[in-house]
Amino acid sequence: MLANAETSTLILIDYQGRLMPAIANTAEVLTRAVRLGKAAQLLGVPVIGTEQRPEKIGHNVAEIAGLCDQTLLKTTFGTAAREIETVLAQGRHELVLAGCETHVCLLQTAMNLLEAGYRVRVVADACGSRFAADRELALARLRQAGADIVTTEMVLFEWLHDSLHPQFKAVQGLLK
Repeated sequence: MLANAETSTLILIDYQGRLMPAIANTAEVLTRAVRLGKAAQLLGVPVIGTEQRPEKIGHNVAEIAGLCDQTLLKTTFGTAAREIETVLAQGRHELVLAGCETHVCLLQTAMNLLEAGYRVRVVADACGSRFAADRELALARLRQAGADIVTTEMVLFEWLHDSLHPQFKAVQGLLK
């Protein structure tokens, strides 16, 4: 039931330059997403980014783009399991999602992945929408559909599992 770094993949959804200024609590959402991405790098968790029509909305902001091992370009709102098959084929069946907008691209991606049979964790404090009601209803709907709704710190400490983990101090440093 706990997240495992060895079987997880982090998916950072649409933290795009022209979208982010409209997202409620943008600074907090980005801070949490960057924290997740940096911890994933320290712990060997692959990081996939997505961008929705970057020619219109811009690319992911630099601090997110620099954390991604690969970035998928898309026109559909939800990313499908087949689009991340190479990582999933490596035995990584736990998908940790964060992104914008929670009620559109993140929700549709999570629903697609749940339907394909993957374990999905949505990191609520690293997700954003323009309007709080959209974000909250999306998280409630995702919980009802079977996604685990978690926080950044929940994921980080579950990935670490033990205070004796060799990367414990480095990950702990991200929280300060």
